[in-house]
Amino acid sequence: MGVRIGVLDLQGDVSEHLLAFREALALAGRDRGSSVVPIRSAGEITGCDGLAVPGGESTTIARMVDRKGMRKPILEFPGGIFATCAGLILLASAVEDDRRFSPLGILDVTVRRNAFGRQRESFEQDLRFQGEDEPFHAVFIRAPVITRTGARVRILARIPRGIVAVAQERHLGVAFHPELSRDRRLHLKFLEGLQV
Repeated sequence: MGVRIGVLDLQGDVSEHLLAFREALALAGRDRGSSVVPIRSAGEITGCDGLAVPGGESTTIARMVDRKGMRKPILEFPGGIFATCAGLILLASAVEDDRRFSPLGILDVTVRRNAFGRQRESFEQDLRFQGEDEPFHAVFIRAPVITRTGARVRILARIPRGIVAVAQERHLGVAFHPELSRDRRLHLKFLEGLQV
């Protein structure tokens, strides 16, 4: 059965996520009858089975979500949401030391923005993921870190600075950019969790 994956197209790594999901669907043998589409308006969210909120600049993405009337449709979205980097900040329940930013509260986590420093402190690191034998090569760019998780949140990966990947029900949140890797395991993991 085909699935429809929407990638929030407001700012950030949109084309990279579109490609990554198309490749993941092909690897899973689920590309026939499936689609991966950019989402530019609130009405386009309806009919999607999964939604990706890509990395970019979290304040800009949050402002665009509100300007385009997407906050309520995202909060009411019945499918799974895959949030990466800035998307993780947007989906968090709280953001440390930033009262001006109003996250969506979909993931029961607290995050710290730019936890590793600015753009020049970006780095790459192999991560050990729960349930995976092979490490995942992760790209961190002005990345957040998760400092608190709620009872319903499963921790999937951490580094000495903190938690960098979590799952909650059908939602997946990571502090890095899996779409910049050739490794499609996280996109595949998200698709498996949709149960469509």
